[in-house]
Amino acid sequence: MCNLYSDMSGPEEIRAFARHLRDITGNKPPQPGVFPDYSAAIVRNAPDGVRELAFARWGMPSSQIALMESAKKRAEKLEAKGKPVDFKELLRLEPDIGTSNIRNTASRHWQRWLGVENRCVVPFNAFSENEALPGGARPPVWFAFDESRPLAFFAGIWTNWTSVRKAREGEVTIDIFGFLTADPNAEVKAIHPKAMPVILQTAEEIDHWLTAPTKQALELQRPLPDGALRIVARGAKQDPPGDKDLLEIDANIPSSRLPGL
Repeated sequence: MCNLYSDMSGPEEIRAFARHLRDITGNKPPQPGVFPDYSAAIVRNAPDGVRELAFARWGMPSSQIALMESAKKRAEKLEAKGKPVDFKELLRLEPDIGTSNIRNTASRHWQRWLGVENRCVVPFNAFSENEALPGGARPPVWFAFDESRPLAFFAGIWTNWTSVRKAREGEVTIDIFGFLTADPNAEVKAIHPKAMPVILQTAEEIDHWLTAPTKQALELQRPLPDGALRIVARGAKQDPPGDKDLLEIDANIPSSRLPGL
């Protein structure tokens, strides 16, 4: 499961590949460490049909089953303390930072967002998977196409959603996204045997993902060929490592820059 990536690209570099016609990000900063629920750049099919560069928060809505289980556990703890429980309200306000990776596109939960109007691509320069070491540590291992970390894109989906992401934040209506995964290729499998992100390398692949009928678009849900990636860093929670000031920028994109918030 990919829960950390970097996007050091600028809007014009993204435009050269994704060919968006509108940019509503303002002044997109470099992001050496994007974690779940962070605001990050996506290129999407906007509601008016225009392809645009926008910010959204990482994490699509979790399934109702997952939220139900979490709410039940919270209800049990409250009841154990003798507190009254309105389960319907508890479920409505159950915090959900979202699901970052989408694998089972045959699920009814995900099918509602697989149409052209909800597809997006997510720019990145490197992504990480956690390596399970014998002592129990799980440091990030960073993958890219080569040491120069050229721009590529994840195949993603987005929506506008009302929910509670964090209890202290309360209920919000915001744009959110996630990206598809597939079986890993050889390089990723050596570190994370379950999955890797679905990666698009060309303008043609991006156009196909953003415009093709769903069945044809999902043909892109496949791993990269073996040998396409290499390990470019280990251990750091950002890439390139050592850019502390950039990491601070990344964590503090103003909420006013989030569409729909």
